[in-house]
Amino acid sequence: MFRIAELRKRLLFTFGLLAVYRLGIFVTTPGVDRGAMKSYLQSSGGLLSLFNLFSGGALEQLSIFALGIMPYISSSIILQLLTVVIPALEKLQKEGELGRRKITQYTRYGTIVLSVIQGFSIALYLESIGTASQAAQGIAAGVKVVQTPGWGFRLLTVITLTAGTAFIMWLGEQITERGIGNGISLIIFAGIVARLPDAVVQTFLQFRSGNQELSETKLLVLGVLMVTVIAIIVFFERGQRRIPVQYAKRVVGRKVYGGQSTHLPLKVNSSGVIPPIFASSILMFPATLGAWIPPLQKVADVIQGGGWVYNSLYVGLIVFFAYFYTAVTFNPVDVADNMKKHGGYIPGIRPGKKTAEYIDKVLTRITFGGAVYLAAICVLPTVVMAYFSVPFYFGGTSLLIVVGVALDTVQQIEGHLITRNYEGFTGPRGPRIRGRTRIAAA
Repeated sequence: MFRIAELRKRLLFTFGLLAVYRLGIFVTTPGVDRGAMKSYLQSSGGLLSLFNLFSGGALEQLSIFALGIMPYISSSIILQLLTVVIPALEKLQKEGELGRRKITQYTRYGTIVLSVIQGFSIALYLESIGTASQAAQGIAAGVKVVQTPGWGFRLLTVITLTAGTAFIMWLGEQITERGIGNGISLIIFAGIVARLPDAVVQTFLQFRSGNQELSETKLLVLGVLMVTVIAIIVFFERGQRRIPVQYAKRVVGRKVYGGQSTHLPLKVNSSGVIPPIFASSILMFPATLGAWIPPLQKVADVIQGGGWVYNSLYVGLIVFFAYFYTAVTFNPVDVADNMKKHGGYIPGIRPGKKTAEYIDKVLTRITFGGAVYLAAICVLPTVVMAYFSVPFYFGGTSLLIVVGVALDTVQQIEGHLITRNYEGFTGPRGPRIRGRTRIAAA
């Protein structure tokens, strides 16, 4: 990889900006106690733990990057959903590069708006930590994160966190344009991977301390299970159903166009990691509100993470959002119309309505397999941690993102190598890593 000058510059540029992002994690927001916030997060959990995961631990550090890239991802998802219901945005999306730039601009504006709202909410929430109501519940009793609350602190926090999110957004766009891989995805990837060494150390210390529940045999089984889960994720993320498509010959003047055979690839997991993210957010929301509103505490206790009620709801929501997001992002009618306009057809299927119905039927079936796969991977950590009693993340959304981004980045690196006829990495038979759609940030 480092023998090609352009690829070497892109890799070094990517590593450099990721290093800047990781350094910014440890720059604390003015006016807060970082140690108090870390102890509070360890005792509370809830929706804040999910934000802390995707921000790479920036929330527990009360960093200027505490909001992470989640506002940008939320804004992207909202714009993507609005293009289905708003004709003006749908028309703009079909205008090519100019339309995509306009939608990207709207996404940036939405990111700033969401950052201001979330920053103000976090400022109010930080001021409430250590109050009498939370001390009565045993949450961070006697610990105050904010020493001088008031409107000055709130405005400063909103400006700081919004600027931090805007800077991360800029870093991600620069990595995408001048580096390797999708910048937003790599930022999330770096935040998750940065927490893995601590998890490995904690597991090793627990084993050295003579924990009866973590024997050498269980540790070996644990390692084999982790490798197996990664292999399963790679298998399903690369899996696709290829529908054969035939294009009729067209004579234009003295030239003959078309007549070739190709295929329409339908991914098994076309929704990516969006379903687990949505499902986790919805189920963790009552737990977060339960700390503020006492009547909701009973609901939060019923759907406590790790219980059978939580797992059942989690699986159901993942399946629902897998179908919902696939239906929003993939329109079989548009695909069938485009095939018909260019003289394409599926052998044995009539063009037009029948083709759309056939594609929808195939997509519905393979989406069920993808939804079951997502649910199994996301529920696996609960089962494994209940059996091994180890504070280590073996699956779920984080591992899906890590493996998916790794596949996408390797694919782009191989693309640069193939264009320069370099066989040392790709091999004489072509690339080993096939294409994969980008994750939530795309």
